[in-house]
Amino acid sequence: MRRLYPALLIGFALTACGSEPEAPQTVEVPLGEAADAEEAIIPTDTDGVTPNAERVATLGLLNKRNNISEDIEMKPGETREIGPVILTLASCERTAAWEMPQETGAFVQVDILDRGQSDHARVFSGWLFKESPSMNVVEHPIYDVWVKDCAMSWPGE
Repeated sequence: MRRLYPALLIGFALTACGSEPEAPQTVEVPLGEAADAEEAIIPTDTDGVTPNAERVATLGLLNKRNNISEDIEMKPGETREIGPVILTLASCERTAAWEMPQETGAFVQVDILDRGQSDHARVFSGWLFKESPSMNVVEHPIYDVWVKDCAMSWPGE
């Protein structure tokens, strides 16, 4: 019986290889209908969502050298200088309460003035996420920056 199994497997494999693959089907969509479908995807009703200029992000700043942590509240477009660190908040976002998974993020730029330097050097520019802090990390030996919150509202909240 054991000798029969390999012969059966080879037979099944050969019968599967003999069939021709089906030709791909092409579908033509008139240009007018494609444009209408694309417009339907873009949400046009944003009433009730907090405008970007009115949102408030809370960022955490840690000085690892002396273990001092600060909470900094900023609005998008705002720049703050805290000691040798310059933080610029470009935007902050939060998913709606009914969306899963919940995400809170902020687009932040971090410039630091190191000892012996006359100009600040950009050490980070990108999105930071509260729920996934290891996704995008501010890599600096002395300072750490992270997102704590983005205060905004959605309709129905």
